[in-house]
Amino acid sequence: MTESLKADSTVFVVGGSTGIGRGIADALLADGRKVVIFSRSRPEGLESSPRLVWAPMDLTQPEESRNQLAEAVGRHGATLDAVFYSAIHYGAGRAPFLSVTELEWRRQLDVNLHGLWLTLQGTLPALSRRSPALFVGISSEVVYNAGPERSGYAATKAAASSLLQSIAEESAEPAVRIVQLLPSGMVDTAGIRRRRPDDFDYSSYMQPSSFGRIAVELVRSRGEGLHGQSLVVTAEGEAEPVSLAPPVSQSRRSV
Repeated sequence: MTESLKADSTVFVVGGSTGIGRGIADALLADGRKVVIFSRSRPEGLESSPRLVWAPMDLTQPEESRNQLAEAVGRHGATLDAVFYSAIHYGAGRAPFLSVTELEWRRQLDVNLHGLWLTLQGTLPALSRRSPALFVGISSEVVYNAGPERSGYAATKAAASSLLQSIAEESAEPAVRIVQLLPSGMVDTAGIRRRRPDDFDYSSYMQPSSFGRIAVELVRSRGEGLHGQSLVVTAEGEAEPVSLAPPVSQSRRSV
């Protein structure tokens, strides 16, 4: 794709201030796209590129989030080619089901599932007008493995994956191609670090930047040939269908 065409290409990254979302946003910026990050916290480096835009959003406030999405689509929808949904609420930490508060459960629903629903509702019409366009959800191994002491996280991520898969199956040749990505192992993110001891060793963890290459490839191709697929991303940035690379459970109590 030429630089002039890239300049007319906008990508939304919901949950892009840190973690996997930020790794994706940085790679797409480097590829010449305009990137709009939706997040509660202000992303670092906003001043470094005129193509990086921040749209404040708190997905626990659904009406405000709906309005923010509508405003952003109004401003950028004419060039919107792809949306990445990377927003996540892990919770305070792993805990038995009966120890999890209703407030935490509702926050997981708001961010992990209802926020995805709002984003789909708010962006699919604009994406359809740029056919073929792309919607990418960041999934998790819990969709396939569940695991103890993470009932809310596992339930909401499984429901989110099913929501995207159901939409993907509505059309064999859609205007918007639906793809899901998930890491092959634990990822070193700000959210994970808040739940670990100060002296925790992250040397075996993936980096958010591992998602950069596949994100760029997906946007360049608009997900051609990958509609409805879930891809497992490795630390080296390789991606394989989940059917060929079943994710390993991360239910170790120490992490």
